[in-house]
Amino acid sequence: MGSFTRKNLWVAAGYTAVLVAGLFLGPKLATEDRNSRNGSFLPFGLGNRAGKVEQVIKIINDNYVDSVKIDTVQDMAIQEILRHLDPHSAYLGPTEARQLTEDLDGNFDGIGIEYYILNDTLLITSVNPGGPAHKAGLKHGDKILAINRQPVSGIRITAKKVVEQIRGKKGTPVEILVKRDTTRKNFSVLRERITISSIDAAYLLNEQTGYIKISKFGARTDEDFLEKLQKLQRQGMKYLVLDLRDNGGGYLSAATGLADEFLRDSQLIVYTQGLHEPRTDYFASSKGSFEDGKLVVLINENTASASEIVAGAVQDLERGTIIGRRSFGKGLVQEQFDFGDGSALNLTIARYYTASGRSIQKSYKKGNDAYYNEVGERYKNGEVVSDGKNLADTLYDKKKTFTTKSGKVLYGGGGIMPDIYVPADTSGYNGTYHALASKGVMNDMVFNHLVKDGLRFSSTEELVKSFKLTEPDVKKIIQLAAIKNVRVNEKQIELSRKEIEAQIRALFARYYFGDEGYYKALNFGDQAIARSLEVLK
Repeated sequence: MGSFTRKNLWVAAGYTAVLVAGLFLGPKLATEDRNSRNGSFLPFGLGNRAGKVEQVIKIINDNYVDSVKIDTVQDMAIQEILRHLDPHSAYLGPTEARQLTEDLDGNFDGIGIEYYILNDTLLITSVNPGGPAHKAGLKHGDKILAINRQPVSGIRITAKKVVEQIRGKKGTPVEILVKRDTTRKNFSVLRERITISSIDAAYLLNEQTGYIKISKFGARTDEDFLEKLQKLQRQGMKYLVLDLRDNGGGYLSAATGLADEFLRDSQLIVYTQGLHEPRTDYFASSKGSFEDGKLVVLINENTASASEIVAGAVQDLERGTIIGRRSFGKGLVQEQFDFGDGSALNLTIARYYTASGRSIQKSYKKGNDAYYNEVGERYKNGEVVSDGKNLADTLYDKKKTFTTKSGKVLYGGGGIMPDIYVPADTSGYNGTYHALASKGVMNDMVFNHLVKDGLRFSSTEELVKSFKLTEPDVKKIIQLAAIKNVRVNEKQIELSRKEIEAQIRALFARYYFGDEGYYKALNFGDQAIARSLEVLK
């Protein structure tokens, strides 16, 4: 095993885990209004051979020696069938299907808070302005002791259980007991429809350059984007950096709607086609609000699905510059078929092709595990830290090429190769850093130490410039790690000090200044953004 491989095994493992979570959004790529066949999905009994699955399950139910949870058996049968199709055809149970829909639609019935489970206590880290919790008087920093008189503190509460207790029917009350400083207070909060913006952050990098971060393509993404774009334009923005890094995808309609903002009337954005799906073309309209300003789109190995549609359109039509690392490579379209019990089948029905005609879907012939682990392999084989100069020559199928208007040659398969490759700096991502991150030690450091000690800054900018990890802070991190049974290699923690400091700085900024503060802090010193600013001069 080479020195590079040893150094990056933890990085590969961490990124693969993040990727699989992000790509769970992928099956919702189809437009939300395309579910014409929903509610009419037929049972498996479509003939003698097709009925075998149903017959086997019935025979087991009627004759097996022990009791069997037949619903579980049915789910296993469905999953096994889908496993032999493609990595993105998926069966979702009722809870999974509902939560995924709520996530992408950007709304649910609740009270509008974010929280962190700290030492078996729910610490409110954010309260939505104008939301029901805010109206009732809850504040970030409050510790939730009980929900509807049921204790949630000191009992190893899970995030799933919290969601079940806090969310509920619109218009119904939920009783929240909190500890604020040294006093206890009861709040009655009336549940409302909570709408969450698809935009994670939007701010000016300098006087003329805007930055907009999108981590998923939900039902309102194009509308939310336009609102933020116009706000930045009123502040003097002329150039834009669109950050689609770690964007696992979402609705096709949201992706085409966003691409439409950058492209001129009648330009082809993307088209879809499958065995049972005729070719469907998606064209830009005349409504684009940013058709002329200089544009950079940031991508990385976790940029997938709908986000690749946007990046592909920008690259194929030479509308802007793609900067970062090779994208994931998901070019499949799913349609959702709903079952009567709330569960759903997300079935791949078509492939999508960029404006030049290329499919960027990477191969899945070696199975689902190899398919998802391929991103981890990029870390182990050195691609992620390379200069990218020779990757296009070795990673793509050269049998068919695609050409842009200016004559630039593009290739299909294996994702989108950026126009400017910016390698990742993985020097500080070692085993110790991965262990601290996976166990939430850095979160604990922020909420249990820095916030508790009253360390304050007047703005994100001041925090970014002034915050430093001190030696006592490092000792405190080691102590918190020990509480969670994390063995810390002090040499490795010193090698990771820059990355640990950056993550803690960003978490601290989120607590006091929200998501925008988080990304301002996280982007401090970001090489891809620095390269973007050079391109946009």
